Amino acid sequence: MVGLETDAERLTEAALGLAAESGWQQVSLAAVAQRAGVSLVSAYEAFPDKRALFDGIIGRIDRRVLFDGPAAAEDSPRDRLFEILMRRFDALQADRAGVVAILRGLPLDPLAALAAAPALARSVAWILEAAGLSAQGIVGFVRVKAIALVYLAALRVWLNDDSPDMARTMAMVDRGLREAEGFARRCPFLAHTPGDAGVTESPGAALPPNGAAADSIAGGAS
Repeated sequence: MVGLETDAERLTEAALGLAAESGWQQVSLAAVAQRAGVSLVSAYEAFPDKRALFDGIIGRIDRRVLFDGPAAAEDSPRDRLFEILMRRFDALQADRAGVVAILRGLPLDPLAALAAAPALARSVAWILEAAGLSAQGIVGFVRVKAIALVYLAALRVWLNDDSPDMARTMAMVDRGLREAEGFARRCPFLAHTPGDAGVTESPGAALPPNGAAADSIAGGAS
């Protein structure tokens, strides 16, 4: 398993480099394997198709976001979400040229586009968990949808944000989270639920832990 993980990391790095150079549409699995110095058999074991390769690239970003652990529990939920979301943009920034090329090429790649929705749901669920907010059940389903909208709005800004400190992106994340916080205040059942950091009981405790709606958006990414 260690060797496979190493191959996967090499392959995703190679794919990002090739995408930056020639665009995502021009990236082939054979070229990725050659660039990574990985045999075709090992490349197949790691990523049998381009959809799986795209999913692996998203996983690479997710791991970077989660590497530093959860946000500080003493901070407010909005501050914790802001920290984790900006960690994600820092991770994207590290591979900016390749990520931008992939995002711009997605509409022309049906396989990767199919992987995008469940991968986004999985990533946002982990963002919530790292921020100390449960992504389970009906409350989690609504939270995933809301934070996904915040993230996608900021992602559109990030694509054209050339500032070294990502000031425009940070402003959009902050704005989106404030709007989401306002919505949550109008829907008290969204504010706290078992599974949140420091929460043991809440009005949402009667909700089922894993609703069908949550399975459709988060479970499909597994």
